[in-house]
Amino acid sequence: MIGIIPAAGIGQRMGAEIPKQYLQCCGKTILDHSIFALLQDPRVERVWVAVQDDDQWWPESHFANDSRVEATLGGATRAQSVLAALRAAKESGVATATLAVVHDAARPALAREVLARLLDVAERSPESGALLALPVRDTVKQAETSAAQGSLSVSEQTLERETLWLAQTPQVFQLGQLIQALEAGLAANSPLTDESSALERCGQRPLLVVGSRQAMKVTDPEDLALVEYYLKHLNRSFL
Repeated sequence: MIGIIPAAGIGQRMGAEIPKQYLQCCGKTILDHSIFALLQDPRVERVWVAVQDDDQWWPESHFANDSRVEATLGGATRAQSVLAALRAAKESGVATATLAVVHDAARPALAREVLARLLDVAERSPESGALLALPVRDTVKQAETSAAQGSLSVSEQTLERETLWLAQTPQVFQLGQLIQALEAGLAANSPLTDESSALERCGQRPLLVVGSRQAMKVTDPEDLALVEYYLKHLNRSFL
C-alpha cells in the first residue's frame, strides 16, 4: 500500500497567515500528524504529499527528509493534487493494482485502530475500495435561500437520515482504478469532492467503514482546540 496526501490547499476558512496544514498542534504541524497517522500502519510503505509550487514550509516538515515520504507538485484542486501524486507514484514504479490510501492533510487525529479497520476491509475487497464514514445522527434539513427572509436559508424539508453518511478519510482504492476515475471526472468537469465520488461516477460502490469523530477535519479556527485534545490522548511519538 501507498499513502497519498493532497496538501496544496491554503485553507481559506481558517483565516490564518499560513496554510492550515502547517499550523502547530501539540508541537508538530497538522500535516506532520496526518503523515504520521498513515505511517503508523506498516502496510503503508510510502507516502506521496502533493504540495504547492511555492511551498516554503514543507522543507521544515518532520518528514521532509524521510525516505518513506516524497513531495510532489499538486494542483489547483484537491482532485488535481491527488491525481498528480498518484501519477508520481506510478511513474516511480508502483503497480496499478496497489492500494492507494488517500488521506486529508487536515485530519491529524486518525487513530491507529481506525486506520487498521479500514485497511483490513480494503484488502479483502480491493476492487470495491473503501472509505471511512460516520452515520448521520442529527436530523438533516434540506434548505433553500428565501428572499422574503432577507436571503436567510429556510428549511424546505427533512431528509431521511437512515441512509446518510458523512464521508471521512482515508479512502482506499487501487492506484490505476483511481487514476482513471479522476481523469474521467476532471475531463467531464464533474464536482469531485472526494475520491469515492469519482469512483461512484464510474458506477462503483465503495464500502463504508465506520470511522471516528476523532478523525475530524480541521476547517475552522474553533476546530484547533478540539483536535489538540484528541491528539493529546493518542500519545504519539515521532521518534
